[in-house]
Amino acid sequence: MIPRYRLLAERLRTELQQLGKVVARAEGALARARQNVQDQDYFIAAAALDLHSFYASIERLLELIAADVDKSQPTTARWHRDLLAQMALNVPGLRPATLSQETHTALLEYLEFRHVVRNVYTFNLRPLRVTALIEGLRPAFEVVQRDLLTFADFLDGLSTADEEF
Repeated sequence: MIPRYRLLAERLRTELQQLGKVVARAEGALARARQNVQDQDYFIAAAALDLHSFYASIERLLELIAADVDKSQPTTARWHRDLLAQMALNVPGLRPATLSQETHTALLEYLEFRHVVRNVYTFNLRPLRVTALIEGLRPAFEVVQRDLLTFADFLDGLSTADEEF
C-alpha cells in the first residue's frame, strides 16, 4: 500500500464536504442580501469572503496534488493560473487530468475574484459581480466535486498498485 495516495484521496473527499458548506453559506448570504436591502453591503461582503474561501480551498487541494503526485509546483509570478492549467493536463504515465476543461474555465472566474477580495476594500465590491459569481457557485462546485472525486478514486487505485505485484 502507498499510504500517501490514500491519505490524499481522503483529504479530497473530506475537504469537498466542507466546501459544500461554504457554497451553502455564500448562497445564504446572497439570499439575506436580497431580503435585507438596507444591510446588503454586509451580506455581500460576507458572500465575497465565502467566494474567496471557495477558491482558496480548491487551490490548496490542487497544491497538494501538485506536490504529492506531480512532484512539481509552479513557481512563476502567475503560479495561480499555472497551477490550474497544470491540473487540467493529462500527464501520460503519471496521472489523468485532475480538472476537466469545463472545470478549469469555471475556476478561472473564482481565481480572478479571489484576487479582488484580497486587494480591494469590501465596500468597493460590485454587488452584481458578487451575485453573478454566487449564482454560478453551485454549478462550479458540482463540476469541481465530480472531477476531484474521480481523481480521489484514481488515487485509491494508485494506493494499492504495489499490492498487485
